[in-house]
Amino acid sequence: MTTADADTLQARRIAASQIRLTVSHPFFAALLMMAPVRITDSVETAATDGQELLFNPAFTAPLSAEQLDGLVVHEVLHCALMHIPRRRGRDRLLWNIAADIHVNGLIGKERHLCLPEGAVVDTTLEHLSADEIYEVLRKEVTPRSITLLDLPAGGPPGVGQSEAEGELLEVRWKAAIHRAIAAASLASSGRIPERILREFRAACEPTIDWKSQLWRWLVRTPDDFQGFDRRFAWRRIYLEQLEGESIQADVCVDTSGSVNDEQLGAFLSELRGILRAYPTVRCRLWYADCECHGPFEIDDTNHLPKPIGGGGTDFRPFLERAEADSAGTRHSHEPRLLVYLTDGHGTFPTRAPNAPVMWAVVPGGLESSKFPFGTVVRMI
Repeated sequence: MTTADADTLQARRIAASQIRLTVSHPFFAALLMMAPVRITDSVETAATDGQELLFNPAFTAPLSAEQLDGLVVHEVLHCALMHIPRRRGRDRLLWNIAADIHVNGLIGKERHLCLPEGAVVDTTLEHLSADEIYEVLRKEVTPRSITLLDLPAGGPPGVGQSEAEGELLEVRWKAAIHRAIAAASLASSGRIPERILREFRAACEPTIDWKSQLWRWLVRTPDDFQGFDRRFAWRRIYLEQLEGESIQADVCVDTSGSVNDEQLGAFLSELRGILRAYPTVRCRLWYADCECHGPFEIDDTNHLPKPIGGGGTDFRPFLERAEADSAGTRHSHEPRLLVYLTDGHGTFPTRAPNAPVMWAVVPGGLESSKFPFGTVVRMI
């Protein structure tokens, strides 16, 4: 058999797989309509660049029909869950393993789908997001291996992609997910398992970026729109008219021993983002492990005080101090928010403070449901 004949045969087998999926898994089949298939020996096994699905004919030839169906779904799930643009600057190998564990966990629960030998499976982690699995893998002493290295190399956010191209890829797949859900609902066998629906609804409507969530709390506007605040128009900042002259944000950075240097750097970067975003923010910075250090009045993004900490984690000192510190000083009209940037592992107070609390939690941090009060947002 010539190389061309082998390629044609495997292309036909994958087309047959798509037809089978139309009957057994119409949701996945509808997603496949958005992903052109290419048979090529440029990849060792199978891969995707977020747009095409690439299959090596020598790899797919010995697979059973159910294994081929599972492989095709595996690759299109990488696309639909946007694992290419979501990688950003993370280690390629670890991110691929994390994404595979998550995707294979979804496939493993579906009828008529199998995975090729050597697929990465971890039932203890598959319920987590790829971002959270990645954080777990980073902490493991023994590195894991992967046979199906199917997310390509290259700089963030993906292969040869600018940030704008990565955003367009996300828009494309979010639209594909909506169409696939609609198409599957019309099919006679189109009941989509609830776990799959939750997963893809989250992809279309992800937990909002915590910075955006923070702005919603910080900027409190009148119920009826009264125009924008002209004081900042010269800086090309167009805000709705604020009820007060300033906004009080008490921001606490978790500096306990469980927070690594990378996470601490992410916390401080987000703090700089808070300071730059709104000219009306009056921000006080705190550091806390089992003790509370601060407050530091800050209005400069380039001269933040050196972090203090390294011990255990106790959330009570900051929440109690911040509440008591401002009780008799802040103006009654001034909106206020307590923000805690943390991994979530520590001792909580028995009651919630009077001021609203936002917990900004790193990937791999405490589950959102285990926070006893406040709003929880997940950092990406």
